[in-house]
Amino acid sequence: MVTSIAIVDNVENECWIIDVTPDFPKQLHLINEITNSSKPVKIAGVFLTHAHIGHYAGLIHLGHEVMGTNNIPVYAMPRMKNFLNNNGPWSQLITKKNIQIETILHESRIKINDQISVVPFLVPHRDEFSETVGYKIKGPNNSIMFIPDIDKWNMWDKNIISEVNSNDYLLLDGTFFDGNELPGRDMSQIPHPFVNESMELFKDLSLAEKDKIHFIHFNHTNPLNWSTSIESNLLIKEGFSLAKQGQIIIL
Repeated sequence: MVTSIAIVDNVENECWIIDVTPDFPKQLHLINEITNSSKPVKIAGVFLTHAHIGHYAGLIHLGHEVMGTNNIPVYAMPRMKNFLNNNGPWSQLITKKNIQIETILHESRIKINDQISVVPFLVPHRDEFSETVGYKIKGPNNSIMFIPDIDKWNMWDKNIISEVNSNDYLLLDGTFFDGNELPGRDMSQIPHPFVNESMELFKDLSLAEKDKIHFIHFNHTNPLNWSTSIESNLLIKEGFSLAKQGQIIIL
């Protein structure tokens, strides 16, 4: 399924979803299966990273023709908010009050409950229709950095090595393993940090630091989709991790 994560409060039986993908119905069912709650988990809010189709298109399932939700908060940067407000069918979700857009800003802290906060931060990416952000999720015990899309680590105004040092878990862009993955296409036009580039960048980290890094967001051509591939075995041997469907991290 397309990359998405959920912050789940088991006490209040509610969740906040980061990126609503085309696989949203299956992912919502998965959340309910994992929590094993006697009642469906309430969607308390949605956070969006950017306006590329795999990250927001699932909003359509909140609309009048499907779930018919009532004013679910959707946290979005200013350009992302403008995109949703001014383009159908997303604008209909707003006019019919299925969702309400909450504006967020770079490095502004959103406290979603008494124990957990979410901080968006800008990252460089192909921003045709909106900004692109990652999120830092901070709980009472652990912090998670979530960056599903970025052009290249050296184009960011932050040092990714420092971010590894200062966070407990990092879910990082692993879209393509290397530059040979799409024959016939100019991959400079769809930039991402290749996983083999990231492994080289992180090679001098301690094993404890490498263990924090979980690669995510694999294109269907990426050999990391197959656990038996040479590339998957190499990545694990070098001390890194692959995010798994249904993986649970305690905040």
